[in-house]
Amino acid sequence: MVLFVLITNSTIAQEKKSVDSNDFKIIVEKTDNGIKLQSVQGCAWKELSFKLNDYQPQAVNEFGMTELDKTPAKQDANLADFLFTIIKTDKGIELKGMEGTAWSELSFSLAENKPQVIDKQGMTILN
Repeated sequence: MVLFVLITNSTIAQEKKSVDSNDFKIIVEKTDNGIKLQSVQGCAWKELSFKLNDYQPQAVNEFGMTELDKTPAKQDANLADFLFTIIKTDKGIELKGMEGTAWSELSFSLAENKPQVIDKQGMTILN
């Protein structure tokens, strides 16, 4: 019985670890010059800043800014595997999840210097 409990706990811990390693958390912020993304978890990059033209998507993955038809050259078990696009609209920001997200679209207004946090589940808060 004790062996069963130990094996079960070990299996649950391994599953939790693999789920946690696929998580990402990103702060999205509108700045004077465009958009700033800050990685809190799951990315190879710390910060991305770029100017978005209206309705022109920018693809972002765990390695940084990318193109939709490009696949990352290498995978890293310590990073989340995700791909989404970010688009500036008249009403704010629209994100489209392509890989590694539970959401297919997120839309929200983004006041200047008022960040919003996203993760693979959607909009969240910073803990």
